[in-house]
Amino acid sequence: LIGRLMFELPEEMGLIAIAVRQTQGKGRGGNVWLSPVGCALSTLHITIPLHSNLGQRIPFIQHLVSLAVVESVRSIPGYEDIDLRVKWPNDIYYSDLMKLGGVLVNSTLIETTFHILIGFGFNVNNSNPTICINDLITKFNKEEGTKLKPLTADCLIPRTVTVLERLIDIFQEKGPNGILPHYYKYWVHSGKQVHLYNEEGPMAWIVGIDDYGYLQVYEEGKGVESVHPDGNSFDMLRNLIVPK
Repeated sequence: LIGRLMFELPEEMGLIAIAVRQTQGKGRGGNVWLSPVGCALSTLHITIPLHSNLGQRIPFIQHLVSLAVVESVRSIPGYEDIDLRVKWPNDIYYSDLMKLGGVLVNSTLIETTFHILIGFGFNVNNSNPTICINDLITKFNKEEGTKLKPLTADCLIPRTVTVLERLIDIFQEKGPNGILPHYYKYWVHSGKQVHLYNEEGPMAWIVGIDDYGYLQVYEEGKGVESVHPDGNSFDMLRNLIVPK
């Protein structure tokens, strides 16, 4: 629906589609993403000028959206310590244990403007198939003796879009360095080890992401290199390869 409408509307007009239930959701690499009632599900259309900080680093959009989802919860007073995190490049996680959401970005360049379709979905009030944000809030209340209220998709979708708008403005003004310290605060990878090339490949330590959104790893004797997924593994961090 949005794909058909996005070129027909004035550029300054925002456009979002929100679903209550999704039966034909798409994940990375053609994977199916099933979304029962209780998820926050939407597709957002934005435009980004090609000759801008973000236009020159379009892969960063998925990181900004993932961060916006986490921030939509953790910027609410009292909810700052709910253990919702980002996993590079486009997943929302409970700690580093369990996925509860994801982001999928498609871009089309028309003359000097990127038309971006951002699909994001995350579990708010559905414990299955994995875990949801309200489960984390219940767990936090039990452990900390607090009485935080459950959240709703109706609350978190607009909060996510509002936070994303702010993050895009910061990125356009300051570039990656305006965002990365905040991103690292919520990501799950600091000091983690991965194999390069294949499961028997050399070990490397994750150190951050570069100016174009690729993962940076440190391999002994070789220093810091940027890597990307092999494109086949189910786990994005299972096999990483060094671009030539």
